[in-house]
Amino acid sequence: MTTAHRTTAPAGHPVLRTPPMSPPASPAAAAAYFSAALAFHTDCSDVAAALAADDGPGFVLLDSRSAEAWDQGHVPGAVHLPGGRIAQRAGQLLDRAVPVVTYCWGPGCNGATRAALALAELGYQVKEMLGGFEYWVREGFAYETAQGAASRVPDPLTAPAGAACGC
Repeated sequence: MTTAHRTTAPAGHPVLRTPPMSPPASPAAAAAYFSAALAFHTDCSDVAAALAADDGPGFVLLDSRSAEAWDQGHVPGAVHLPGGRIAQRAGQLLDRAVPVVTYCWGPGCNGATRAALALAELGYQVKEMLGGFEYWVREGFAYETAQGAASRVPDPLTAPAGAACGC
């Protein structure tokens, strides 16, 4: 039996449940929240700058997507470890003393989040690269495919043409 679209959400539905309108958080609460967010996340531009640094990035970049996705395109220098294999292979590929930055397809995919969780549960220091491979490409950074190196013109909605973000 199918049902028509509902016009009201079921009581307590987690997707649609929102708190009542409230004022912004206190400056101290906001500072704590945003500080914590930065402890867990980084972005494509900062990762690209770190990878290009003369003294190295100080972390391992991990692509948690499938082999087919990896072949379609990945960040140069990334380690390929599909999320479903992290528990079995992380110890062979990663050093627990070196932080890990995870990425997957993009903002519509939580594979990097799941990979970061799996690594944290195994004792790794970890951050997630916001935007994933999609925004890496959209910001115009070079990438590798099964056929070789590639790049695209930056999308002006994600990166300023010919300039650093400046965030």
